[in-house]
Amino acid sequence: MILRLTAGGLVAALIALLGYGVLADRNGDTLDEAIARGERPAAPAVALPALSSGAPTALSAFRGRVVVLNYWASWCTPCRQEAPLLQRWQTTLARRGGTVLGIDTLDVSTDARAFIHEFHITYPVLRDRDGQTQKPFGVRGFPETMVLDRGGRVADVRRGPVDDAFLRRAVLPLLAEAT
Repeated sequence: MILRLTAGGLVAALIALLGYGVLADRNGDTLDEAIARGERPAAPAVALPALSSGAPTALSAFRGRVVVLNYWASWCTPCRQEAPLLQRWQTTLARRGGTVLGIDTLDVSTDARAFIHEFHITYPVLRDRDGQTQKPFGVRGFPETMVLDRGGRVADVRRGPVDDAFLRRAVLPLLAEAT
């Protein structure tokens, strides 16, 4: 009898924990779900230090530009593979009213600076040492990229590495939109 009650209690606790996990996890999917519905939700208000200078920089400082917001870490192999592509896109974006904005996350600063040097990164990079901005964007892994329109709204998301086809599809129409 006691064994049955204990087992029943454990099952009930496990179901409650699973239910909590599913409900808590939904917050990470809401950005993706909104985009899937054709919406452009406002990007979360975040401010982080610049990796190069430590100067606080708010995401809102980039309003008026199309932003390819890329979460990465120097130890992430797919991040290393997509870095040259993002740098090429920075060259295109800079001429047309946009920028790539890197967010180095859960990384060692010296390793991140070495990454920037190795891949000749010229776009701005912010430092999220503890991953505090991951949750508002629903970031669960690396790399992940959000494309923001000139109004600071999230127009598209890529969970995983970006490729040229994704960037053309997600970015070029935003560059053509009126400011």
